[in-house]
Amino acid sequence: MEETLLQKQAGPVINPKEINSKIVSMLVPITIENLLQMAAGIVTMGMIGRIDALSISAVGISIRITQIIWALFRGVAIGATVFVAQYYGAGNLEKVKAVIKQTLLSSIIFVAVLQLIIYIEAPNLLMIFGPQAELLNLATEFIRIVSFGLPFLAVMLIVGGVLQGLGNSRIPMLITLTMNLINIAVGYCIIFGKLGFSPLGVRGAAVASVVSQGAAAVMGLFILFRRNGILEGCFNRKLFSIDTKQIAAVYRVGLPSAMESVFWQLAAVILTRAMLTYGETAFAAYQLGLQAEAVSYMPAMGIGVVTTALIGQALGARNQDLARQYLKQILKGTFAITAVCTIMMLCFPKAMMSALTDDKEIIALSAVYLMLMGLVQFPQNLTGVLSGSMRGAGLTRAPMLIAGFGLWGVRVPLALLMTYAFDRTIIWIWIVMCVDIVIRSVVCSILFKKKSIYESRLLE
Repeated sequence: MEETLLQKQAGPVINPKEINSKIVSMLVPITIENLLQMAAGIVTMGMIGRIDALSISAVGISIRITQIIWALFRGVAIGATVFVAQYYGAGNLEKVKAVIKQTLLSSIIFVAVLQLIIYIEAPNLLMIFGPQAELLNLATEFIRIVSFGLPFLAVMLIVGGVLQGLGNSRIPMLITLTMNLINIAVGYCIIFGKLGFSPLGVRGAAVASVVSQGAAAVMGLFILFRRNGILEGCFNRKLFSIDTKQIAAVYRVGLPSAMESVFWQLAAVILTRAMLTYGETAFAAYQLGLQAEAVSYMPAMGIGVVTTALIGQALGARNQDLARQYLKQILKGTFAITAVCTIMMLCFPKAMMSALTDDKEIIALSAVYLMLMGLVQFPQNLTGVLSGSMRGAGLTRAPMLIAGFGLWGVRVPLALLMTYAFDRTIIWIWIVMCVDIVIRSVVCSILFKKKSIYESRLLE
């Protein structure tokens, strides 16, 4: 049986080998979790793609709405991660429990209100995309079913965030694996009508999503409240008492990260509309290029989470030397991984794209995207590490401002100019994206030097 969470409290480890071991032990499960999410998304869309184009579109526009909800609670989860990591590093387990309980309780209340709004206002929300009547009806039915899974999604995100704050990334990975397997299995049966089930088409995909998220939420809560779990013995009346001060503190740290994610989601909507004007081949090249870029992007996302958790634990323990050692070793590992990925993207772009498609025109165009992104992998991943370290110190506003400046001050306006004013090719949008990445990296480095993350006063 694995060690209990209470037995895993971090100590002042300075040895580089031990630090590297801890970093890798967290990074590998998080990277696998991200890859599982991506793979499950591909499989699910592949099943929906075998229904009809209307179903694909219905899911596509619905996801844009639900992704905003995901972004909000991902931000709240980051706030919980930061507080849990720092209190855990400080050895204050009572405050760890208080943060987890209050974040869960407030999130469930908050998401229940949002779920009700989405269910009632679904047609009006979807009208943002200007769908035809048939598409609107199907998308409305889909998103209303999916909305019942939003409370489960919020719980799952919070559970994952607090476990990562405790330094445990293996359990969130296993929960994600289970959720995705259930989603695929149930989806296959009820989308196509296998094993005696009636075929429900795109509605089946929605039901499968809710079932799998529900199972994941139950697993996560069981992990927290089980015997030897961090919340063992806490399932009582006090669990439902609200501490507005603690909730406000978590949301104050988490909401900037939520807004950062929302910035990305809204920018994605605008840029998607712009890139669709170049035709299906150009847009397909971009989509497949994104999939190939995941070779570098997935580890980078994991590194950002690891940085937030470990820096938070070290600062909570008032061990500035340990925080510096963590950041030093994480940067070394990041540059090593980035170097390998950059070489692959610059030297073998067509070979990488050939694994995803046989269309020579798409391969040629997506290879250009991959090479351009290869040129900016170092600044992109550096931004991820420095932003993660600032979040670990509780300085979540800085990454939000950096993302907002880059996306809305550089990427979106310049991309729209290239598309609609100067009538450039889609490659120019990708160049603009590269410029944004470099500018954000420079701004992030400057802010990081000005912010004294090692003097964190979050817990005070």
